[in-house]
Amino acid sequence: MRAHHLQDTALRYFLEVVRSGSLAVASERLHVAASAISRQISGLEQALDTVLFERQPRGMVPTPAGEILAAHARRTSMDADRVLEDIDALRGARQGRVRIASAEGFASHFLPPLIVEFRRSHERMVFDVAVVAPAEVPARLRAGDADIGLTFSRTPEKDIRVEHQQPAPIQALMRPDHPLAAARSLTLARLCEYPVALPAPDTTLRQMIDIACSRQQIDLQPMLTCNTVAVLHGFVLQGGGITVSGEVSARHWVAAGQMVAVPLRDRGLDLRDIQLQTLAGRTLPHGAQRFLDFLRQRLPERLQPSRRRGG
Repeated sequence: MRAHHLQDTALRYFLEVVRSGSLAVASERLHVAASAISRQISGLEQALDTVLFERQPRGMVPTPAGEILAAHARRTSMDADRVLEDIDALRGARQGRVRIASAEGFASHFLPPLIVEFRRSHERMVFDVAVVAPAEVPARLRAGDADIGLTFSRTPEKDIRVEHQQPAPIQALMRPDHPLAAARSLTLARLCEYPVALPAPDTTLRQMIDIACSRQQIDLQPMLTCNTVAVLHGFVLQGGGITVSGEVSARHWVAAGQMVAVPLRDRGLDLRDIQLQTLAGRTLPHGAQRFLDFLRQRLPERLQPSRRRGG
């Protein structure tokens, strides 16, 4: 039992160093001396007869062997948590918890009604929603920091199971009184004639726009750039001009008649999908699995593009 406890301790310390990339940061988070953490990792390396980290100026980076061990340790930890949660739920000792990593486009107006609807028949369930960049959602799942991911994706992700997928059309958003509001469709070249707000350059949506502009030799210069959808929408609502967005994140404003959504027809802007994700090979806790089943049933209907264009 003592040997097993020590091994569990070593793996816990090892995972924290993987997460933080630093012995010093891991020491602060664990409230354990850095020297003790280093000894535990050295013990793992000796037992496995392999090096688990590369010591680099920017921190501790897992070697390929370290990545394999980290994946194993995460799954072991998640499986243990799932067993305890399921046992507690069975005897009514604790509420079930669902941890969701969500792209911002789903967080404000899309997810809350689904959570409320689910809790009508699962009153003891509680939710933890982390709003992160779309590319960070699969990383949260791999690290065991989330059970379910809801995001936008362009490419397959390693170790990620796609539970539901469908296209995520990109639209130009503007107020109903904008000169382009009556258009049936638009191009990026046409947007250049008006003030435009765009997502930050490191977002998938912006990268798709930049690639399309480069292919067509279009110089689309935004007068506002932001990594938050709410700011871009606020720019439009205040009459600042146009922004671009996925249909899901804007449907609330379109349905309320405060925005008009006009499809963009440029080639390459249809390569992004909405994805419901989980970690491949993981058995979810009972409550999270129930909510995942609920989402798989509801999403095809809820993600249907809104027919109302506003105005």
